[in-house]
Amino acid sequence: MILGNEIENCRSSWFVLELGIIARMEERIQKLLAQAGFGSRRACEDYIKAGRVRVNGALAELGQKADPATDKITLDGRPVAVEQKVYIALHKPRNVLSTVEKEQGDTRKTVRDLVPVPERVYPVGRLDFESEGLIFMTNDGSLAQELSHPSKGHSKVYRVLVARHPDQEQLDTWRRGVVLEDGHKTQPADVYVEGTSGKGAWLRVTLQEGRKRQIRETCALLGLPVVRIVRISIGTLQLGRLKKGEWRYLTPEEVEALKSGQKPPRRPPSPRRSSRTSRPAPAKKARPGLRKPPSNPSRTGSRTRKPPAKR
Repeated sequence: MILGNEIENCRSSWFVLELGIIARMEERIQKLLAQAGFGSRRACEDYIKAGRVRVNGALAELGQKADPATDKITLDGRPVAVEQKVYIALHKPRNVLSTVEKEQGDTRKTVRDLVPVPERVYPVGRLDFESEGLIFMTNDGSLAQELSHPSKGHSKVYRVLVARHPDQEQLDTWRRGVVLEDGHKTQPADVYVEGTSGKGAWLRVTLQEGRKRQIRETCALLGLPVVRIVRISIGTLQLGRLKKGEWRYLTPEEVEALKSGQKPPRRPPSPRRSSRTSRPAPAKKARPGLRKPPSNPSRTGSRTRKPPAKR
């Protein structure tokens, strides 16, 4: 019987049932290879069919499962190391590439430069070079595919500053869908004016799809010059208090909410700057400037009421 520390050491790859039986946490081999960064699942299936994958020295079969914590998996004789799954929210500034690898000779910063973690994380849902806001990064291929696929209906919300006030016809056209230059008609969008800014206006735009430069092209066709685009949410994940260049790890509740589509019950932890490479313990005190202390500490409890006026 396994007790105490032995159970604690097994939690990463085993789970304890109600009767005290220990069961292995296995995954299909092609999924483990994809998580380790060896390509798509289909490409990893081809590796298995070609006889390039072994489990504990024996040739792997398509559909076979393994536990990376206890089984030795190799591809072309090289050990396969499956990374711990990581989930990160980043506030991408303008003039930063939302990609991991850039072309040779390109000196521009990428989102990977802003998130110095040892795991191989990739952005899910890109923002163009001039846009800013929320970027979700992970090495969880299954969740990335779930969030990226148009049929899943995960909405993305943007604040868009345009150089002139839109009229009702422009808003209605955008809401119904616009035919882009390549002939694609955009899906219906939720668009409304959030406020004014000089001669321009802030719009809140909710999209169910994410074609490249879709908002900029739509605005150009409608005659609304774009000044700024800020993405503020992806599905249930919110940009929140993150400042430009800051990033943070998602809480388990936020990860589960992304998978289930239900909002997380807790407030996310404090952000961090891109220069921080370790995972410090959660801060016990709020960061200065992020929360305003009450002006009267005695009124932090129940709400006080004024005494009734004398008649």
